[in-house]
Parts: sequence; structure tokens; C-alpha cells
Amino acid sequence: MDSTNVFCPNEACPARGQLGKGNLTVHDRKKRRYRCTVCKKPFSQRHGTPFYRLRTPVETVVLVLKLLAHGCPLQAIVFAFAIDERTVMTWLERSGSHCQAVQEHLVEQPRDLGEVQMDEIRVRMRGKVVSWMALAIDVPTRLWLGGAVAVARDAQLIQQLVERVKRASSALGQGLLFVTDGLKSYASQIKAVFREPLVTGELGRPKLIEWPKLHIVQVIKRYVEGKLEKIERRIVQGDAATIERLRHQVSGGVLNTAFIERLNSTFRSHLAALGRRTRALAGECRSLQWAMYLTGATYNFCCEHASLRLPGLIGGHKWLGRTPAMAAGLSDHCWTMEELLTYQVPPPPWRPPKQRGRPSRALKALIEKWTS
Repeated sequence: MDSTNVFCPNEACPARGQLGKGNLTVHDRKKRRYRCTVCKKPFSQRHGTPFYRLRTPVETVVLVLKLLAHGCPLQAIVFAFAIDERTVMTWLERSGSHCQAVQEHLVEQPRDLGEVQMDEIRVRMRGKVVSWMALAIDVPTRLWLGGAVAVARDAQLIQQLVERVKRASSALGQGLLFVTDGLKSYASQIKAVFREPLVTGELGRPKLIEWPKLHIVQVIKRYVEGKLEKIERRIVQGDAATIERLRHQVSGGVLNTAFIERLNSTFRSHLAALGRRTRALAGECRSLQWAMYLTGATYNFCCEHASLRLPGLIGGHKWLGRTPAMAAGLSDHCWTMEELLTYQVPPPPWRPPKQRGRPSRALKALIEKWTS
């Protein structure tokens, strides 16, 4: 047991989320528990992971989640492993929530994206109910930036997706190009979300200004009797010269939505509920969201992408495979499924409590040690 690779998860502890600070000791080797010397509370090594307080062997849970993340229907898993359906759904909820936290902690961080493509998928639910899943991808790295699930394909669904893209993008890059289909909500929500308040020091609500170097292109496909007749590329915002430069710099070729459509195909093959002719329909939007984050995090960190591979060394590997997370600089190797599910997301840094009067010497010592 290595206490330098874990941190205290106690929300009330000043040392929460701190690695290698010497505040942890081994409490119980048999049960794999640690103890924090600051808050005096023990905790399990599995705390903050889907395996916390589970009696089922980790290998079985990982195998079931691997099958769920690669399109195996729920009833097939129930039949093969003789596990109750509610147990499998509990594991899906835990793993989906965990993968969402990992996605928000690692992927939704400001970076220079370049070109972003977005699209939505129509999902059939039980009881003749239809819901929608919206996805976004960073074209240069093939990184899945996030998704949103809602009952209707309206502005609220697109707003949730665009807000996640904004958290993963930086305003200081060379330019941000959005390529979408002809849905009107994309252009309006991108313009509304990608704004920042202009602080002037005057009273009243500050004026919102749009991000600089923001470009929006819509690719509209015209069909006649079920056959593609025409493709119209419409520039909603930005100039043609800059968009042409970004297009050749990022992906080359013509402006299209091929990358997000290929990601849609990956999600359809890895999510049983997204099959076009399937009996494994999703029951609720929240279960669909858990499965979406489990599949998306597995795609980002655990699956090598053929278009991202690099030439290997002479006499060694012919090709070096890379995952989208490796291409984006989020990881230096391809994660295993167990590594993804055991990744512990640190809590937010400790902030000293607000109080009247002067802080005590003990509080000053804690502030100096754990907030620096």
C-alpha cells in the first residue's frame, strides 16, 4: 500500500485532495484502509470509485461494465452472469456517475480546440417515447468533449452541450471553428453561450461581448425522395479566409460533419439502446445518460483510434496506437477499464471558513500549510 498516491476524501478536512503531503498513514492493510493525520478519520482505498462497499469481486464488475460499454444488451448480461437486473443497473449508475466526474475533471478544462463538430441522435425509449442525445467532438484529437440528453430536441438541449464545449475551450487560441448541421438552435446558442461580461467598473449589469475568433459554419444536406441531391455550406459567422485556414490547419478536405457522424456510429455500436432496430430500449433519460458517459469515457481513455496512430521506431513497433486522451495530452498511455473506474477525482481545494475577528494561530497555520 502506497499512501503517496491517495488523498483524504473528507470534505471537512483541510488536507482534502492533497497528494504526497505526508498526512496519510496505513490504517488497515487487510481491508486496505488509510487514515488522515489531520482530520483523524480513516477511509477505504475504494472510496470515490464505483467499487466502494461492493461485495462482488472487482473482476466481475469490470467485465460486466466492459460488456455494457461495448453494446451488450442488459438481458444478455443478466442471463450469462446470473445477476439481478437491478444490480447491473446499480453498477451502471455508479460507473456512469464516476465517468461523468472523470470527464468533467480531465476533459472539461480550457484548451485550444480548433475545430468542433456537434450533432444529435434520436433515441427510441420504452412506451413509444422519443428522446435526444447531443454529442460534440474535437476534430484534431477525436476527443469526445461531452454530451447532453433531453426529451425534446430544443434550445435547452443544445445549450447544455454548448456549455460543456465552452468549459473545454480557451478564448486565447488561434480560432474556434464550429461545424454543425442546419439546426437553427446551434448558431443561436453558440452566440449566446460564448460571451463574457465586459467589466468597466460602472454600476449595473455589465455588457456581454462575444468571444473573438469565433466562426460558425452549417452544413445543410438537401434530400429528394430519400436521396442526397445537394450539400450547402453556409457561413453563419466569421470570414471565409480564416475558416479556410482553420479547415486546412485542422483536418483538411472540405467542410463536413463526417467526424461527428462517425462518432455517432461508434456510440450506436457501443450503446445497445441506440441501435436502429433493437429491443434493448432505454427506460429513462438518466439511465441513458449514465450509459453515454460510460461509453464516452471508455472511448476517450481506453480505446485506441486508428486515425491517431503514429509511426513506430525502426525494428520495433510498426505503429504506435493512441487514444483521443493521449492525442489531447491528457494521458501518456492507453488506460485499462479498471484504471478508468479506479481513478479518484480529487475534491475542490479547501477554503478557510469565514468568521468574525482575527483568525487563531491554529487556523493561520492550517491556511499557510494547505492553501499555499
